[in-house]
Amino acid sequence: MQPPVLNLQPMTRPHNQDPLHGVTLEMVVNRLVEKNGWQELGRRIKIKCFTSDPSISSSLTFLRKTPWAREKVEALYIQSQ
Repeated sequence: MQPPVLNLQPMTRPHNQDPLHGVTLEMVVNRLVEKNGWQELGRRIKIKCFTSDPSISSSLTFLRKTPWAREKVEALYIQSQ
Protein backbone atom coordinates (compact mmCIF):
# COMPACT_ATOMS: atom_id res chain seq x y z
CA MET A 1 0.00 0.00 0.00
CA GLN A 2 1.38 3.39 -1.00
CA PRO A 3 1.27 6.42 1.27
CA PRO A 4 -1.19 9.16 0.22
CA VAL A 5 0.12 11.89 -2.04
CA LEU A 6 0.27 15.22 -0.26
CA ASN A 7 -0.55 18.42 -2.08
CA LEU A 8 2.10 20.88 -0.95
CA GLN A 9 0.74 23.80 -2.95
CA PRO A 10 -0.04 26.84 -0.79
CA MET A 11 -3.72 27.24 -0.12
CA THR A 12 -5.09 30.42 -1.58
CA ARG A 13 -8.60 31.71 -1.35
CA PRO A 14 -10.17 33.32 -4.37
CA HIS A 15 -10.59 37.03 -3.75
CA ASN A 16 -14.24 38.05 -3.74
CA GLN A 17 -14.91 40.48 -6.59
CA ASP A 18 -18.32 41.61 -5.30
CA PRO A 19 -17.99 45.24 -4.14
CA LEU A 20 -20.96 44.74 -1.79
CA HIS A 21 -19.50 41.66 -0.11
CA GLY A 22 -19.86 42.11 3.65
CA VAL A 23 -21.77 45.40 3.29
CA THR A 24 -25.33 45.48 4.63
CA LEU A 25 -28.14 47.49 3.09
CA GLU A 26 -28.23 49.59 6.26
CA MET A 27 -24.53 50.40 5.84
CA VAL A 28 -25.18 51.40 2.22
CA VAL A 29 -28.06 53.75 3.09
CA ASN A 30 -26.24 55.29 6.06
CA ARG A 31 -23.13 55.94 3.96
CA LEU A 32 -25.13 57.53 1.12
CA VAL A 33 -27.07 59.76 3.52
CA GLU A 34 -23.86 60.70 5.32
CA LYS A 35 -22.13 61.56 2.04
CA ASN A 36 -25.02 63.19 0.12
CA GLY A 37 -27.81 64.04 2.55
CA TRP A 38 -31.46 63.10 2.07
CA GLN A 39 -32.21 65.93 -0.35
CA GLU A 40 -29.44 64.98 -2.78
CA LEU A 41 -30.22 61.29 -2.41
CA GLY A 42 -33.87 62.00 -3.28
CA ARG A 43 -32.76 64.03 -6.28
CA ARG A 44 -30.51 61.26 -7.57
CA ILE A 45 -32.94 58.40 -6.89
CA LYS A 46 -36.51 59.60 -7.08
CA ILE A 47 -38.28 57.42 -4.55
CA LYS A 48 -40.67 58.68 -1.91
CA CYS A 49 -38.81 57.18 1.05
CA PHE A 50 -35.94 59.59 0.25
CA THR A 51 -38.06 62.69 -0.44
CA SER A 52 -41.03 62.60 1.92
CA ASP A 53 -40.20 62.48 5.65
CA PRO A 54 -37.12 60.27 5.06
CA SER A 55 -35.65 57.98 7.68
CA ILE A 56 -33.24 55.08 7.68
CA SER A 57 -35.95 52.75 9.00
CA SER A 58 -38.57 53.60 6.36
CA SER A 59 -35.98 53.50 3.60
CA LEU A 60 -34.75 50.05 4.64
CA THR A 61 -38.30 48.72 4.80
CA PHE A 62 -39.06 49.98 1.29
CA LEU A 63 -35.76 48.91 -0.24
CA ARG A 64 -35.99 45.38 1.16
CA LYS A 65 -39.39 44.96 -0.53
CA THR A 66 -38.54 46.70 -3.82
CA PRO A 67 -35.73 45.08 -5.80
CA TRP A 68 -35.53 47.75 -8.55
CA ALA A 69 -35.08 50.52 -5.98
CA ARG A 70 -32.51 48.52 -4.02
CA GLU A 71 -30.53 47.95 -7.23
CA LYS A 72 -30.43 51.70 -7.89
CA VAL A 73 -29.27 52.44 -4.34
CA GLU A 74 -26.58 49.77 -4.48
CA ALA A 75 -25.41 51.02 -7.89
CA LEU A 76 -25.09 54.57 -6.54
CA TYR A 77 -23.14 53.26 -3.56
CA ILE A 78 -20.72 51.34 -5.78
CA GLN A 79 -20.32 54.35 -8.08
CA SER A 80 -19.52 56.59 -5.11
CA GLN A 81 -16.73 54.33 -3.79
